[in-house]
Amino acid sequence: MRHRLAYGGLAALVLAAGSAIVWANSHADLPIAADFPIDIAKGESLYLESCASCHGANLEGQEDWQSPGDDGKLKAPPHDETGHTWHHPDSLLFTYTKLGGKETLAAQGMEFNSGMPGFGNQLSNPEIWSIIAYIKSTWPERARMVQAERTAADDGS
Repeated sequence: MRHRLAYGGLAALVLAAGSAIVWANSHADLPIAADFPIDIAKGESLYLESCASCHGANLEGQEDWQSPGDDGKLKAPPHDETGHTWHHPDSLLFTYTKLGGKETLAAQGMEFNSGMPGFGNQLSNPEIWSIIAYIKSTWPERARMVQAERTAADDGS
Protein backbone atom coordinates (compact mmCIF):
# COMPACT_ATOMS: atom_id res chain seq x y z
CA MET A 1 0.00 0.00 0.00
CA ARG A 2 2.84 2.39 0.87
CA HIS A 3 4.43 1.74 -2.53
CA ARG A 4 1.19 2.66 -4.31
CA LEU A 5 1.02 5.91 -2.35
CA ALA A 6 4.68 6.63 -3.04
CA TYR A 7 4.26 5.93 -6.77
CA GLY A 8 1.05 7.97 -6.84
CA GLY A 9 2.79 10.88 -5.14
CA LEU A 10 5.76 10.56 -7.49
CA ALA A 11 3.45 10.48 -10.52
CA ALA A 12 1.66 13.61 -9.31
CA LEU A 13 5.01 15.34 -8.77
CA VAL A 14 6.25 14.38 -12.24
CA LEU A 15 2.96 15.52 -13.81
CA ALA A 16 3.11 18.86 -11.97
CA ALA A 17 6.74 19.38 -12.96
CA GLY A 18 5.97 18.44 -16.56
CA SER A 19 3.04 20.85 -16.65
CA ALA A 20 5.24 23.62 -15.26
CA ILE A 21 7.87 22.95 -17.94
CA VAL A 22 5.24 22.89 -20.70
CA TRP A 23 3.77 26.15 -19.38
CA ALA A 24 7.19 27.77 -19.10
CA ASN A 25 8.08 26.77 -22.66
CA SER A 26 4.66 27.71 -24.00
CA HIS A 27 4.86 31.31 -22.80
CA ALA A 28 8.54 32.07 -23.11
CA ASP A 29 7.91 34.40 -26.08
CA LEU A 30 4.78 36.11 -24.77
CA PRO A 31 4.71 39.87 -24.81
CA ILE A 32 4.81 41.38 -21.34
CA ALA A 33 2.89 44.37 -20.04
CA ALA A 34 6.07 46.42 -19.74
CA ASP A 35 6.42 46.23 -23.54
CA PHE A 36 3.32 48.38 -24.03
CA PRO A 37 1.86 51.65 -22.84
CA ILE A 38 -0.85 50.77 -20.31
CA ASP A 39 -4.00 52.87 -20.16
CA ILE A 40 -6.24 51.86 -17.23
CA ALA A 41 -9.11 54.16 -18.33
CA LYS A 42 -9.04 52.60 -21.81
CA GLY A 43 -8.80 49.19 -20.16
CA GLU A 44 -11.99 49.90 -18.23
CA SER A 45 -13.77 51.00 -21.40
CA LEU A 46 -12.56 47.92 -23.29
CA TYR A 47 -13.54 45.69 -20.37
CA LEU A 48 -17.08 47.08 -20.45
CA GLU A 49 -17.25 46.54 -24.24
CA SER A 50 -15.63 43.11 -24.44
CA CYS A 51 -15.82 41.40 -21.05
CA ALA A 52 -18.70 42.74 -18.97
CA SER A 53 -21.39 40.82 -20.84
CA CYS A 54 -20.06 37.63 -19.22
CA HIS A 55 -17.93 38.79 -16.27
CA GLY A 56 -20.25 41.59 -15.14
CA ALA A 57 -20.00 45.38 -15.29
CA ASN A 58 -18.72 45.35 -11.70
CA LEU A 59 -16.39 42.36 -12.27
CA GLU A 60 -18.80 40.20 -10.26
CA GLY A 61 -18.92 37.21 -12.63
CA GLN A 62 -21.91 35.02 -13.33
CA GLU A 63 -24.07 33.61 -10.59
CA ASP A 64 -22.98 30.17 -9.39
CA TRP A 65 -19.78 30.60 -11.41
CA GLN A 66 -18.04 27.61 -9.83
CA SER A 67 -20.60 25.17 -11.26
CA PRO A 68 -20.84 24.15 -14.90
CA GLY A 69 -23.73 25.47 -16.94
CA ASP A 70 -26.13 23.27 -18.90
CA ASP A 71 -23.54 23.10 -21.70
CA GLY A 72 -20.93 21.65 -19.31
CA LYS A 73 -18.75 24.76 -19.40
CA LEU A 74 -17.89 26.70 -16.28
CA LYS A 75 -19.55 30.07 -16.06
CA ALA A 76 -17.59 33.33 -16.16
CA PRO A 77 -15.81 33.88 -12.83
CA PRO A 78 -15.63 37.22 -11.07
CA HIS A 79 -12.56 39.34 -11.68
CA ASP A 80 -12.92 41.14 -8.37
CA GLU A 81 -11.21 39.88 -5.21
CA THR A 82 -13.91 37.21 -4.66
CA GLY A 83 -12.78 35.30 -7.73
CA HIS A 84 -9.53 33.56 -8.58
CA THR A 85 -8.13 35.89 -11.24
CA TRP A 86 -5.66 37.39 -8.76
CA HIS A 87 -4.34 33.89 -8.04
CA HIS A 88 -2.77 33.70 -11.51
CA PRO A 89 0.39 35.26 -12.97
CA ASP A 90 0.17 37.87 -15.72
CA SER A 91 1.31 35.41 -18.39
CA LEU A 92 -1.70 33.19 -17.78
CA LEU A 93 -4.13 36.12 -17.63
CA PHE A 94 -2.80 37.44 -20.93
CA THR A 95 -2.78 34.08 -22.72
CA TYR A 96 -6.22 33.12 -21.42
CA THR A 97 -7.59 36.39 -22.77
CA LYS A 98 -5.75 36.28 -26.09
CA LEU A 99 -6.13 32.59 -26.96
CA GLY A 100 -9.09 31.55 -24.82
CA GLY A 101 -9.29 29.01 -22.04
CA LYS A 102 -9.35 25.82 -24.04
CA GLU A 103 -6.30 26.66 -26.17
CA THR A 104 -4.33 28.06 -23.23
CA LEU A 105 -4.88 24.94 -21.15
CA ALA A 106 -4.26 22.64 -24.12
CA ALA A 107 -0.80 24.25 -24.40
CA GLN A 108 -0.24 23.04 -20.83
CA GLY A 109 -1.34 19.53 -21.72
CA MET A 110 -4.77 19.80 -20.13
CA GLU A 111 -8.18 19.29 -21.65
CA PHE A 112 -10.73 21.70 -20.25
CA ASN A 113 -14.13 22.69 -21.56
CA SER A 114 -13.67 26.41 -20.98
CA GLY A 115 -16.32 28.90 -21.96
CA MET A 116 -13.71 31.66 -22.32
CA PRO A 117 -13.21 32.56 -25.98
CA GLY A 118 -9.98 34.01 -27.28
CA PHE A 119 -9.97 37.73 -28.02
CA GLY A 120 -6.71 37.83 -30.01
CA ASN A 121 -8.57 38.68 -33.21
CA GLN A 122 -10.58 41.49 -31.59
CA LEU A 123 -8.11 43.05 -29.15
CA SER A 124 -4.48 44.08 -29.62
CA ASN A 125 -1.79 43.10 -27.12
CA PRO A 126 -1.75 46.62 -25.58
CA GLU A 127 -5.55 46.53 -25.27
CA ILE A 128 -5.44 43.16 -23.50
CA TRP A 129 -2.75 44.43 -21.12
CA SER A 130 -4.82 47.57 -20.45
CA ILE A 131 -7.85 45.44 -19.57
CA ILE A 132 -5.74 43.32 -17.22
CA ALA A 133 -4.31 46.49 -15.64
CA TYR A 134 -7.83 47.85 -15.14
CA ILE A 135 -8.98 44.62 -13.48
CA LYS A 136 -5.91 44.58 -11.23
CA SER A 137 -6.49 48.23 -10.29
CA THR A 138 -9.77 47.27 -8.64
CA TRP A 139 -8.25 44.68 -6.30
CA PRO A 140 -7.33 45.39 -2.70
CA GLU A 141 -3.61 45.91 -2.08
CA ARG A 142 -3.15 42.42 -0.58
CA ALA A 143 -4.53 40.71 -3.71
CA ARG A 144 -2.35 42.90 -5.96
CA MET A 145 0.73 42.02 -3.91
CA VAL A 146 0.05 38.27 -4.01
CA GLN A 147 -0.62 38.39 -7.74
CA ALA A 148 2.56 40.41 -8.36
CA GLU A 149 4.58 37.81 -6.40
CA ARG A 150 3.10 35.02 -8.49
CA THR A 151 3.90 36.93 -11.66
CA ALA A 152 7.49 37.49 -10.51
CA ALA A 153 7.88 33.79 -9.64
CA ASP A 154 6.41 32.80 -13.02
CA ASP A 155 8.84 35.08 -14.83
CA GLY A 156 11.74 33.62 -12.92
CA SER A 157 12.46 37.08 -11.52
